[in-house]
Amino acid sequence: MEIITLSHIRLDTQGVAWIDDTNVKVIEVVLDKLAHQSTPEEMHYQYPHLSLAQIHASLAYYYDHQAEFDAQIEHDRCQIRESAARAGATPFQKRMRAAGKLT
Repeated sequence: MEIITLSHIRLDTQGVAWIDDTNVKVIEVVLDKLAHQSTPEEMHYQYPHLSLAQIHASLAYYYDHQAEFDAQIEHDRCQIRESAARAGATPFQKRMRAAGKLT
């Protein structure tokens, strides 16, 4: 009997996990799951170009490598917070503060 493995996940030269035959990173599916608690079926409705098998494979890959993904997500959050702090208030925020609508 021939054994066939279909993972739907490929790693690029940088080690980033992508969904096969798409331009979607596994972390994008993971972030959708974490942010919205979406089910695979809900994600498939939102992203019909991804098959349910691809979505499930992405989530399985995440759970198999959860510590690394969670560390990357936290690292990215810290970088975003630092960048926002360095950038200061946006023009919109400044206008809203001046109008007394933002503290």
